[in-house]
Amino acid sequence: MSEDLKRQAAAMALDTLQPGMRLGLGTGSTARHFVALLGERVAQGFDCICVPTSEATAEQARSLDIPLSDLDTLDRLDVTVDGADEIDPRLNLIKGGGGALLREKIVAAASDAMIVIADSSKLVDVLGRYPLPIEVNRFGLGATQRTVGEVIASNGAEGGLRLRQDGSGAPFVTDGGHLILDAFFGRISQPEALGRDLLDIAGVVQHGLFIQMCKTAYVAAPDGVRTLASA
Repeated sequence: MSEDLKRQAAAMALDTLQPGMRLGLGTGSTARHFVALLGERVAQGFDCICVPTSEATAEQARSLDIPLSDLDTLDRLDVTVDGADEIDPRLNLIKGGGGALLREKIVAAASDAMIVIADSSKLVDVLGRYPLPIEVNRFGLGATQRTVGEVIASNGAEGGLRLRQDGSGAPFVTDGGHLILDAFFGRISQPEALGRDLLDIAGVVQHGLFIQMCKTAYVAAPDGVRTLASA
């Protein structure tokens, strides 16, 4: 059922797009549905040019003959369509469960609009139930991890900090060659302040708080797809 809902949300987002658009393609299980549906539309003659947010998304898009470019060639995009791990009532997000948060944020920031597609399980009253991904440089990991721990503790983290691992038990490495620390909050009462505090740490590359970036969310539930818009 969850995959069906994700596909419904992806289909709704696709139906809002116009031929000739420059699109950002997100990463993750819901974004995969969007890319698959876009590939079907491209095969029927739909004209677009796309920038993927991860190597995995790029590989999927190439397999479907979706035209790809990059942000060196296209300095602005019309729309980015991506999933989210959490969505609060103001359409603030936690993203990065798939490990692509840095590229996802760069592509979203280069877009005139960000559309999020999700199933209703992603809706929360307050961000923080899902662990917050924090992308960090390999160099100085111990010092960075200690400072990040102090910052998240001062911001009310309930469950501490954990270095993300891959399926083999080795540290998870992002497409950019960085590592990810997952911070367990339970509730993030001041996401804007937390985001600023994290970026003040020298070893932090980026974090998974997407504040005031999403304009529209299509959220699928068993009774249909809801459209949520930021104020």
